[in-house]
Amino acid sequence: MAVTYATVTWDQLHRDARSLAAMLVPRMPLRGIVAVTRGGMIPAAIVARELGVRLVETISVVTYDEEHKGEPSIIKQPDTAGDGEGFLVIDDLVDSGVTARMVRERLPRACFACLYAKPAGRSLADLFVTEVPQETWVLFPWDTAPLFVPPLVAGQKPSAG
Repeated sequence: MAVTYATVTWDQLHRDARSLAAMLVPRMPLRGIVAVTRGGMIPAAIVARELGVRLVETISVVTYDEEHKGEPSIIKQPDTAGDGEGFLVIDDLVDSGVTARMVRERLPRACFACLYAKPAGRSLADLFVTEVPQETWVLFPWDTAPLFVPPLVAGQKPSAG
C-alpha cells in the first residue's frame, strides 16, 4: 500500500481546532480538558481558549521506545480528571487506536475528541473534524520546518519582502 502525505499548516490546525470547539459547545459546561501529549497539547489549548475552560490536564502514553513499537504505557496520569466524568480528552489524531484505547480505559466517562481520525481508530473518537485515509501520513506543523526553495530560474535571490 502506497503511503501518501498530508501536510497540516498552523493555520489549518487552528481552523480545525476551532471547528472542533464549535462541535463541543453543546456539551458545555465541561469540568476540564485532558490533552494527550504531545500531539493533543496545542489543539487542547486552542479548544480550551474557545470554550473558556481553565482546567487543562495531560495524559502521556508511550507506545514507541525510540523507533521500536513496544507495549503502550501511561507515564503521566491525569489525576485531576478522575474517571473522566465531565472531562474532554483531546488528541491531534487517532490512527491505529492504541493510544486512544488506553486513554479510554483510564478515562471511561470522558468524551474523546480529535482533529483527525483514520478508519482503524475512528470508532474510538466521539468527535473528530476530518477523516484521513489509513495510508496517509499526517505531517503536523511541529513536525516540519519551512525551508528555502531555490527559484525555478537560476541566479535569483529571495526578495527582502
